Amino acid sequence: MQYVNSIFGNLLKPIDRREFRNVVERHNGNAYDKSFKSWDHLVTMVGAQLSCAASLRAVEATSKANAHQQYHLGVGNAARSTLSRANARRPVGVFSDTFAMLARKADRHTRVEGAEMVRLIDSSPVPLGKMCKWAEWNGRIRGMKMHVVYHPGNDVPACVEITSATVNDVEIGRQTEPEAGATYVFDKAYCNFGWWKKISTAGAFFVTRVKVSTRLRKTRSCYVRKKIGDGFRIIDDAEVMLASTGNSRLPIPLRRIKVRRDEGGIITLITNDLKRTAVQIAALYKSRWQIELLFRWIKQHLNLKKFMGKNDNAIRLQIIAAMIAYLLLRLARQLNSLRMLPLRFAELVCQRLFMRKPVAEIGTPPPVNPSRRKPEFSPDQLGFAYA
Repeated sequence: MQYVNSIFGNLLKPIDRREFRNVVERHNGNAYDKSFKSWDHLVTMVGAQLSCAASLRAVEATSKANAHQQYHLGVGNAARSTLSRANARRPVGVFSDTFAMLARKADRHTRVEGAEMVRLIDSSPVPLGKMCKWAEWNGRIRGMKMHVVYHPGNDVPACVEITSATVNDVEIGRQTEPEAGATYVFDKAYCNFGWWKKISTAGAFFVTRVKVSTRLRKTRSCYVRKKIGDGFRIIDDAEVMLASTGNSRLPIPLRRIKVRRDEGGIITLITNDLKRTAVQIAALYKSRWQIELLFRWIKQHLNLKKFMGKNDNAIRLQIIAAMIAYLLLRLARQLNSLRMLPLRFAELVCQRLFMRKPVAEIGTPPPVNPSRRKPEFSPDQLGFAYA
């Protein structure tokens, strides 16, 4: 009988095992755990995310219940104590480099020809509360932050960085290397004139909001041909320059756009893009809401509410494992041309993770009475009809 891979085995196929071994060797990932290797650890943590296992006990029970699948997945048993030690000691770089490898592959497979290169940058808090006394308090939460660079057109998080909650967002944003021709959209927490200059020098663009303390002086008014957008109206469009003196002056052209939202007040946007229309600039900033939807989807439908360890390393590994699971789900939908909603697909994966069938058939019900053979009739056989 021909072997059919499980849903979980098919989901793991985009991870190149050769590249993964190189990652493990680069970080010396198997230094402390000889029996429970990095591949066992990665598969176990990603499987916990996809199966919604929220504790070490649940992961161990799931592993034992599906022990017959371990050989084809290339893993062994995952005991609670073994997994706990691995979460505390295995280098985070093993998981983070694997995520970066998958992000590059997902970007290639989901890229749309001719689409705009838009990059959304934002952070989301990861509250830890009183569970981790070592976590720092930033005035709102005690915990950590997840910083993400997101490609909205491809629905691919390209970069993930995890820091303490006290780290300023702009400190992580400045580490992002700008791509020529790309447009970076972020909120006013990423206000840094040096970074804006770096983006402009690289041939890229940015769209952001202006802080209240930022002083601008209008140099030229721009004619606005179209003022009405989707849920907003353009009030003013002008080329400006910073009114402050000293090192805060920017030697790049700036443009200020004032927008009145239909269900809110007035917001002021600033950009170095002088070619797009004011409505297009405002629509780009409005698209920043997509990264908030990404954060909400990950926190609601993956396991980031309850952590399997209380140390810093274990929490980082679990967050990155959740992001890897997100990429694997997106890649599976793209490679198998599935049209069902992402939430529906994630629910089916959770229910049928170890079922042996192709991913493309995950939504089809099993055949009725598959063991009973249907009678075969010859076309030359005489048929009788009884009144």
